[in-house]
Amino acid sequence: MTFHDSLNFLSKLTPRRAWNFTQVLSSFYWSKWTRRAVQWGMPVTVSIEPTTACNLRCPECPSGLRAFTRETGNLKEDFFRKTIEELHRNLFYLIFYFQGEPYINPKFLDMVAFAHRKKIFTITSTNGHFLDDDNARRTVESGLDRLIISVDGTTQETYEQYRIAGKLDTVLEGARNLVQWKKKLKSRTPHVVFQFLVVRPNEHQIPEIYRLAREIGVDEVKLKTAQVYDYEYGNPLIPTLDRYARYRQMPDGKWQVKHALDPHCWKLWHSCVITWDGIVVPCCFDKDAQHRLGDLKTASFRSLWHSPAYYDFRRAILRGRDQIDICQNCTEGCTVWV
Repeated sequence: MTFHDSLNFLSKLTPRRAWNFTQVLSSFYWSKWTRRAVQWGMPVTVSIEPTTACNLRCPECPSGLRAFTRETGNLKEDFFRKTIEELHRNLFYLIFYFQGEPYINPKFLDMVAFAHRKKIFTITSTNGHFLDDDNARRTVESGLDRLIISVDGTTQETYEQYRIAGKLDTVLEGARNLVQWKKKLKSRTPHVVFQFLVVRPNEHQIPEIYRLAREIGVDEVKLKTAQVYDYEYGNPLIPTLDRYARYRQMPDGKWQVKHALDPHCWKLWHSCVITWDGIVVPCCFDKDAQHRLGDLKTASFRSLWHSPAYYDFRRAILRGRDQIDICQNCTEGCTVWV
């Protein structure tokens, strides 16, 4: 996060949002200390899913694998507006991403603009294939605050080993379009980030991604470690560079998650995920929406946030995350900022 991005982020803070954050943080620590699930305030941040559709076939992604068991589709604009109307006074940070490629939803940038008018900090993550000149202009005009573009290789040969069916030249041209439109419109936003998912096929290109980012004029490079599902007996995607691997090999030859599982989870107190069809789930690790905590088509968000189902899940977290399936491969904090 650069100075201007940080300043923009803080500009979204209001007295009400600050007070809400204080309530949420207090309830989290009170719950930790007392071992009783207490929730004050409303979420500080929400992830909302524009679509489950994707144009790529990435091997560790349910959208890419077409492997969902839940319903698939696009977020409807009227439902989005209704949800934001309920949340925006307390909501500080809105992530337009869960699964899928956001730009596939034809109303995506209209929804970004709506959230921008509510003075919410907005962010999305894209594979970069839809940033033609018109979409790049509309993205800048929408008021989107931060845009993460996945660039997982600096040559087509390397890039396509993970971003299957992707075209690196298209992605880089989209990034150039964005940078040019920011200059034309004299806009500091969106803050453009190249996210480089470090896997074994591309780890040798880490220095090159920085050179490429400087050449194009993007604002930041973010190195991210890869979550893989089948890691117990090794996986060809696990990097050889230990710093960028979420997993380590044990003396018996098997692999395990490298980082100790924190017994508490801040996410359950300050954030949640809303799927395209209004299902509320605890976090982004519940990719198939198996832990459904409510449905916004039939209830208000406030009633779900303080419902028995949500309190039961928070109590389960306090008893031990190692007993919850979606937590067992969780490696929060495994993004490397440089």
